[in-house]
Amino acid sequence: MGQQGTTTINFGTFPGASDASVAVTGQSGILNTSLVEAWIYPVATSDHSADEHNVETIEVRAGNIIAGTGFTIYAFNRNQISENPTGILSFANPTGQGRSPMIYGAWTIAWVWN
Repeated sequence: MGQQGTTTINFGTFPGASDASVAVTGQSGILNTSLVEAWIYPVATSDHSADEHNVETIEVRAGNIIAGTGFTIYAFNRNQISENPTGILSFANPTGQGRSPMIYGAWTIAWVWN
C-alpha cells in the first residue's frame, strides 16, 4: 500500500454548491499508474455530524494523478431533487425545474492509494 489519510472537502457556506474538489499533495511516491480511492468518512466537522456523513447524498471520486505530487478528490451531490417545489413553468423557468441540489460546508473524506 502506498499511503492513506483523510482530508476535508468544502462546498462553501450555505446554500453551498453542487460539487467541490480538493487537491491532496505531498505524495512523493505516487505514480501515474497508481490506483486512488476516496470516500466520505463519518467523522464530524465543524459543519456536520458523523451521522450526517452517513446519510448525505455525496458521491466521492479520486483522479487527476500527478506523479510524485498527489491527486484530486472530487465530490458532488447525487440527489436528483430540484429546488423548485412549485414546478410552475414561466419564461424565467421554462422547464419548471429548479437549481441543481446543493450541499454546504465541510465534510471529512478518507483516501488511499497504492
